[in-house]
Amino acid sequence: MDLPSEETNAQKPAIPHINLIGRGTLSLVDDAPEYFNEVLRAGREHHGQMAMAIGNALSLRWLDRNKNPYLSEINELARLAGEPGVHLLNMSYEWSCTTSVAPDPIGRGARLLRTLDWPLEGLGRNVVVARMVGPAGEYENVTWPGFAGVATAMAPGRFAAAINQPPMRKWTKSYYLDWFINRARFWRNRALPPVHLLREVFDNCCSYFDAQEVLMKTPLAMPAFFTLVGNDACEGCVIERTETDFIVRQSPASVANHWVGDVQYGYSRGIDSENRYMQMEAELEVSLKDNPFKWVTPPILNSTTRISVIANPMKGCLMVQGWEKGGPVTKVFNLLP
Repeated sequence: MDLPSEETNAQKPAIPHINLIGRGTLSLVDDAPEYFNEVLRAGREHHGQMAMAIGNALSLRWLDRNKNPYLSEINELARLAGEPGVHLLNMSYEWSCTTSVAPDPIGRGARLLRTLDWPLEGLGRNVVVARMVGPAGEYENVTWPGFAGVATAMAPGRFAAAINQPPMRKWTKSYYLDWFINRARFWRNRALPPVHLLREVFDNCCSYFDAQEVLMKTPLAMPAFFTLVGNDACEGCVIERTETDFIVRQSPASVANHWVGDVQYGYSRGIDSENRYMQMEAELEVSLKDNPFKWVTPPILNSTTRISVIANPMKGCLMVQGWEKGGPVTKVFNLLP
């Protein structure tokens, strides 16, 4: 899969930039209903109708029992969908990612590089950038209509952040027994899912250090890797989280889907996590001035890659590219100050 030339890029659809300030997140569905329906369709095809319905019922029960702060929003999205699936997709945590943070080699501030990999086809074609606002200020959320959490976002003048998924923990010699143990541990947990915590961070944290404190110390429903970058070139870190503990690796640093700062035994996620990590490490100081997405090559780029992102909060810059199995499927979204 090659990066698009300027000619082929011009033929692709643009990633919508939707302003939700003063309107609320449900307006994403009003503004891009076809994207909403396509994401639901991708979920049905991936999980199957019966599994979608069962998983949706269990997800709703878990969110309701835990009094999740975004349940009313997810319930309204489910009403708009008119079919099961929205609760399950909002609790899905199946993506693989490759992410890095380092001082920006071509200017001020620090740079976040990020790809998100997910087997659901259509997420690259249906990605949007939503301008949102919370008590701490505005931010740009790289997301999908119907998704209430935050997986990747940039708040100009504050920080940018992204989530990666750690390996599934290994407790026994049986993969299926370990899957059940991990699901049982999650079912008993009453903390926030990582994507909901990250949304709270963008809504409420005024600075990089405020965000870092919350991401390090807030209990989680499941382990997660957070990559955080601030305004100053020295403000950046990878936070490797269990439900209650954390290890911080300071910038420059990269992360894929295996533990680096701690020894946690688990089943690998995604395609070739260790080599994706090593390749991203090699890109930490590379200038992207002439070709911003030249770092998106195999194995960072693979058949499940759906989005690639570059963010610099000091500059207020955000670039996004949508991908599917055959290669790039959108124009490059480029937000400049």
